[in-house]
Amino acid sequence: MTAAVLFGSFALLLLLSVPIGISLGISTLLTILYSGKLPLDFIAQGLVTSIDSFPLMAVPFFILAGEIMAKGGLTERLFKVANTIVGNKTGGFAIATIITCMFFAAISGSGPATVAAIGGMMIPAMVRQGYDKKFATAIVCAAGSLGVIIPPSIPMVIYGVVGSASIGNLFIAGIIPGILVAVGLMLWSYIYSRQKGYKGTGEKSSLSTFFKASWEAKWALLVPVLILGGIYGGVFTPTEAAVIAVVYGLVASLFLYRELNVKELPKVMVDSALTTATVLIIIGTATTFGRLLTIEQIPQQVTDALLSITDNRIVIILLITLMLLIVGCFMDTLAAIIILTPILLPIAVNIGIDPIHFGIIMVVNLAIGFITPPLGVNLFVGSGISGLSIETLSKAIVPFFVAMIITLLFITFIPQISLFLVGILG
Repeated sequence: MTAAVLFGSFALLLLLSVPIGISLGISTLLTILYSGKLPLDFIAQGLVTSIDSFPLMAVPFFILAGEIMAKGGLTERLFKVANTIVGNKTGGFAIATIITCMFFAAISGSGPATVAAIGGMMIPAMVRQGYDKKFATAIVCAAGSLGVIIPPSIPMVIYGVVGSASIGNLFIAGIIPGILVAVGLMLWSYIYSRQKGYKGTGEKSSLSTFFKASWEAKWALLVPVLILGGIYGGVFTPTEAAVIAVVYGLVASLFLYRELNVKELPKVMVDSALTTATVLIIIGTATTFGRLLTIEQIPQQVTDALLSITDNRIVIILLITLMLLIVGCFMDTLAAIIILTPILLPIAVNIGIDPIHFGIIMVVNLAIGFITPPLGVNLFVGSGISGLSIETLSKAIVPFFVAMIITLLFITFIPQISLFLVGILG
């Protein structure tokens, strides 16, 4: 009955469109009042202790770094590099957009931030090139999901904290899966562009144009090298890397590219602070919600129930995948990771899945939630940029959804896709 009160009130609040952070807090409060087992200050203590974590300090700094670099001229230069590689091919503009999202994902660590930064520039540019607006917007929304798969990734930081897994190893493990998802999106973009006759720019590709564009974008291209190289080289921790990314972004945006001026900094700070506050409220309430689940032994009950259905490893993995895909449609990624990791990780370990590999499975599953309604945050951002309705975008995104599901299955059932680099660099 306690579980029914907890999940029932949470579902009702979501249906009433109450923000997820508030829904988690209220449902936890109602359950405490119903059970009478815990004091009310359990929530206040949970809100404080859940964010009192050194690794979690990476979250606000990566958010700030992404805001600074999005407004500092890095995005346009990254696209120019990608365009010199594939711009003259069939569907070249679409593929270059996906490559640009990959680069920006290695800067921001956020899906919606990637859509906002790339979409504002690329959706109008693709329409001018003759691409259908629905297709152009769908590409950016789908490729924006790479923001949480390719490291550094904010959801990976959260999973590392909740699941007691190495954040550095999670970052390493996300590289090949992120590239694989991007390749899947590129393949569909090429097939669709070939069907619709979307030609390339017609400009001849050459090493000289590539090197020229790369030189102009050198400060932007150095960001992933600096962040990931420093982490994997043991120079600094992921949290310290986030701070370095902020400092580097400021220097590059203010003094090297000079596309961000000091007067704009207060707005950048306010925008990142609002995003950070939202994220931290969700983390705080979701952690308290998750602790209540543990106290009520709900994770163990779910584990026993799932294992009682079948002991077939493949079936269990498919059930977990289906559950994560459904949850991703309705729940914020960070909240889902905090709540479900204590429930699903023991099951995964019990059937022989490596915790790092399972972290990647969770993140890729929930990344697909960025493009699936009704939550579909990337769809809302893309809709705001393009002016298309959510219904129209939801239909246009279906082929990209299928491409991501196929790559998800590869990532899930071939562990070495995630663990190969961990074995070398971890």
